[in-house]
Amino acid sequence: MSHYDLFVIGGGSGGVACARRSAGYGAKVGLAEASRLGGTCVIRGCVPKKLMHYGAHFAEAFRQAKGYGWHVGAVPELDFQALLTARNKEIQRLNDIYAGMLEKAGVAIHAGRALIKARENGRFEIEVAGATVTADRVLVAVGASPARPAILGIDHTVTSDEILEDVYPMPKRLTVVGAGYIGVELASIMNALGVETRIILRADMPLRGFDEDLRRHMTDELERHGLELVRKTTVSSIAQTGGGYRLDTSSGPLEADRIVYATGRPPLPNTSWLGLAELGVTMDPSGAVHVDKTYQTNVEGIFAVGDCSDHAGAGLDSGQHDLTPVAIAEGRVIAETLFNDNPHDVAYESIPTAIFGLPQAASVGLAEAAARARGHEVEIYETRFRPMLYTLTGDENRTYMKLVVDKASDRVLGCAMVGDDAAEIIQGLAIALTAGATKAQFDATVGVHPSAAEEFVTMYQPKTS
Repeated sequence: MSHYDLFVIGGGSGGVACARRSAGYGAKVGLAEASRLGGTCVIRGCVPKKLMHYGAHFAEAFRQAKGYGWHVGAVPELDFQALLTARNKEIQRLNDIYAGMLEKAGVAIHAGRALIKARENGRFEIEVAGATVTADRVLVAVGASPARPAILGIDHTVTSDEILEDVYPMPKRLTVVGAGYIGVELASIMNALGVETRIILRADMPLRGFDEDLRRHMTDELERHGLELVRKTTVSSIAQTGGGYRLDTSSGPLEADRIVYATGRPPLPNTSWLGLAELGVTMDPSGAVHVDKTYQTNVEGIFAVGDCSDHAGAGLDSGQHDLTPVAIAEGRVIAETLFNDNPHDVAYESIPTAIFGLPQAASVGLAEAAARARGHEVEIYETRFRPMLYTLTGDENRTYMKLVVDKASDRVLGCAMVGDDAAEIIQGLAIALTAGATKAQFDATVGVHPSAAEEFVTMYQPKTS
């Protein structure tokens, strides 16, 4: 019977990060994964999404090239099946790389589902694929699955899992239900690829929880790019028709060839089969594991990170940080704490995030409303402009940038952007916010000219109303 200092359940981003780093510090580590290594991010999330985002961008790039003197010739034609096949080939390559990284670090990989059966003499007994191992500590990093409501005809729909993992015919008409990260990304990508696409959303604007000005500008740009937004609408049922599907909605019937539900991830943590309840681990009704500030559950020696965990008891907003880099950071903190005597906190206040739609949007820190709700008296700096790229193409695409500044301390509390390369630019600004940069320090920074990014260090007059 193998014994481990740490046994990780889940081979996604958080689990792999913790396992590799722990093994690097000399711990004996085992990891169980029932599917492919890489988790949601690599297999059916961030990576395939970004590859499809790149593919979608070419349609606009071919058209814009004419403004720069390029004679493209025949109309470029998309081989949708080739795009999906190439995407999946890359995912398989990354899966093999993950396995190699774990093996090189000395992590023992167990293929199969893990069940925590008991704890005796300070050791957890874990069953994996018919074998039994023991461990001093267990990390639960099993992620979560997409949610779909229990409405009539829901079986006619798919989720982001199928869109980003399967190979399927290119639909003519796509309806996406849900306007968060995933809904906006999938809808705008498919729209740019040439699919007639709409988003059904409950609210007036997509991206609930983001800065209101970012949401307004993103809404304008999505519609400018031809994406249809069906606002203040809910779906009551779905039926198959001769030519596709009919959605019965509060705004009337709608037709589609394919329907994607993107109404949230979680609330379905993949924890039901782990044996946690039998061990007395506290979870919420959805199955999310409650953890403290060290990511430990109420049962000593059992930890959890990522989408399957709930930080509410630790004073953090549960569900607000379900992002791949956050799971990685949390996993690394556990490794540093347990095996390197280096406990520290994840910088939740300055987590950058991006929406890889067309256009991109990204932000870091506090939105304006959140800053005011916390009692900050703020100054707002913002700018809208047409980037240089579009001056020769005739496009009316606009970039939006915003800074939220605490008036008393001059500290920059938040940055937001909609436009090309937003993710890359906001990542750099996240370092500044983590370091506590002030608006005066932004102003003292020399910009790269000509670039869009320099606008963040040249906004000198605050918004007056």
